[in-house]
Formats: sequence, C-alpha cells, structure tokens
Amino acid sequence: MRYLLMIFISLIFSKGLFAEDTTVEMLNKIEKRSMVFSQEIVRINSGDTVFWKSTDKGHNVELISKNGVPEGVEKFKSKIGKDTEYTFTIPGIYAYWCVPHKTMGMIGFVIVDDDLSNLDSIKKVKFLGKSKKIAATLIAEIEG
Repeated sequence: MRYLLMIFISLIFSKGLFAEDTTVEMLNKIEKRSMVFSQEIVRINSGDTVFWKSTDKGHNVELISKNGVPEGVEKFKSKIGKDTEYTFTIPGIYAYWCVPHKTMGMIGFVIVDDDLSNLDSIKKVKFLGKSKKIAATLIAEIEG
C-alpha cells in the first residue's frame, strides 16, 4: 500500500504530468531593437503551449513551414493584431516570424524537448534583411 502511495505522489509532482505555458509578447520596441518578440528562444517540453500576446498592434506569428519546423508539423499562421497560441507536440526546433516584420528581424525559435535533430534544416531557412544576421546569432546560441 505504501508503495502505491509513493507512486501516486510521484505522478502528481512529476513535471511531465502537467503541461506548462510560456508567454511571448509581440513588441514594437524592446531596449535598442524594434519589431521584436520578447523572447527569441523558448525551450519547452512536448505538450506545452506558447501564447503570443499582441502587446503592440500589427504583428502575427507564422511557423516557417519550409525547413523551419520538424517533419509532420502542419502550417500555422495567426491573424495580425490578435493574441494566439500553439501547443507543441512534436520534438524539435520550430522557427517562426512575424510576417509583416520578418525582414526587420522579428523572428524566434521554440525548442521542444531539447531536440536539435532538425538543426541542419533550420540552417537552410531563407531569412532576409536583418533577420539573416539575427538568425545566425540565435542559431549559434542554440548550438551553444
């Protein structure tokens, strides 16, 4: 009986039992940068949800479907100016951007289960403008 009670308590306090949520703000300006997500690299577990809050108007979130997500992930694009959320169920790296401001460097990455198996694919994403330099810096940080 004591053994079953210990298993039950372990399950209750197990991190895998409860999904966690992360909020990323879509901002016009933070510190010395304009058009930016409040967190550019988010690390989560499978089953966790990321909420993107439209703190400043005119932004959205789009998963970069060509080379930017693990295999089997369906397209995702939010409406401009609206809060949105996405629950991540497939391990790997997800690259995303704000469509109107992607050339201005408004990009981010979500890493699920610390799985970097699609990193080579992520490196093939065609980032443009400021995003190219920012992506290189963030990818170097991910490679750590």
